[in-house]
Amino acid sequence: MAESQKERIMRVLDVSEKEANEILAYDNAVDKGLKTQYDFTKEQEKETRKYRQADRKPTAYKFTKRERKPNATKGGLIQEFFEFLNEKSSFSTENVVILNKERQIGFKIGEDEFELTLVQKRKKKK
Repeated sequence: MAESQKERIMRVLDVSEKEANEILAYDNAVDKGLKTQYDFTKEQEKETRKYRQADRKPTAYKFTKRERKPNATKGGLIQEFFEFLNEKSSFSTENVVILNKERQIGFKIGEDEFELTLVQKRKKKK
């Protein structure tokens, strides 16, 4: 047979019948939204409202693109490769263009298109 709520409170919380009745009365008051002895006073409620309504300023992010330092070595190498492919190459290169001033050159030999990419390796960590 099913036990009542009061019996279950008495068994689970190990309290007397009087205490179980007080717990049920408090639960009913809370369910109905009535004032209880544990509610905040007006001053305490004011204080908690002050802390709950924090000063909220919008976050101002700065999305500025980082300016890369020019790499003179890579730029110089790409320029030399460009001049070599245009003037001194034993292949008949056409349409030689610098696609990225410190990284890539594109060119054509006959019907085939090529891209030359320069990659600088990082220094090994010690």
